[in-house]
Amino acid sequence: MPAETGKIEVKLKGAPKRFVFVLLDNFTLLSFAAALDCLRIANRMADETLYTWKTTGDTDDTVTCSAGTRFHVDMPLSELNRDDTLLICGGTEIQRTATKKLLNWLRREARRGLRVGGLCTASFVMAKAGLLDGKKATIHWENHDSFTEEFDDVELTKSVFVVDGNRLSTAGGTSSIDLMLKLIADEHGEKLANAVADQMIYASIRTDQDTQRLSVPTRIGVRHPKLSQVIQMMEANIEEPISPAILAKEVGMSTRQLERLFRRYLSRSPKRYYMELRLQKARNLLMQTDMTVINVALACGFASPSHFSKCYRSHYNTTPYRERGSQAARLSV
Repeated sequence: MPAETGKIEVKLKGAPKRFVFVLLDNFTLLSFAAALDCLRIANRMADETLYTWKTTGDTDDTVTCSAGTRFHVDMPLSELNRDDTLLICGGTEIQRTATKKLLNWLRREARRGLRVGGLCTASFVMAKAGLLDGKKATIHWENHDSFTEEFDDVELTKSVFVVDGNRLSTAGGTSSIDLMLKLIADEHGEKLANAVADQMIYASIRTDQDTQRLSVPTRIGVRHPKLSQVIQMMEANIEEPISPAILAKEVGMSTRQLERLFRRYLSRSPKRYYMELRLQKARNLLMQTDMTVINVALACGFASPSHFSKCYRSHYNTTPYRERGSQAARLSV
């Protein structure tokens, strides 16, 4: 590894700041490693111990990340220092990790005034513990629909990361870097944060104003402004779908022109594409929430459960009820 040269002069204010990472079962390794390495590099660039860290979890032994690698935690869930920053590391099957023991511990530590954050999907656990009531937050885009359905008191955004008072949240992946760079800049200056980013070959530092998903043109691989506009309207109106005629009118073209546009660039009709968006959301809700199949159908714009089931089976080769059953069986293993 190349030497990290060019020491950044930093005035250490008091004792080093400690971060406690709560590793949940199936946590995303990238989110955890990215956050941790920011602290390591900050220490090295400043040639000072600005940060220390420990790991903990709802176990006295090991936690397995979603990639299958096992990690020994440094300590059990215990009382922390009041000036610690607690970062919960989430990943797949996040609902299963929200145990009574963990939630009670989080509530207790939060009442003591600790700064608490969630990486990747861990905002779900924070919200389950009531730590995000009346707060802004973010979560990985794949969990956005299910989170919105379950937690009405949280102002969920699509930002890369969110800092709302002493509550932090990220969207997962490399967004941990953006959050940590902000915390480093706030505490020790932008010069040190930029030096950390340079060491990580992280050329484009994002702020809390940046959104987590790629733009529509990038996602679909087509740069057609009217097509992108129509897809954005579709994505924003899942519960109450808009007819192709109205969509076409909104972008100043005929229904026939809209049909041709979709078939040319996406090899399907607008109606088919819209249906796939609705079914994708439905599958997320079935897999990630306890909503009834009827309520999932209504949330995705289906007037009747029978129509929903027919469309779902045609697209996924299984019924919503079987999908829910197979998910429940998998989580119980």
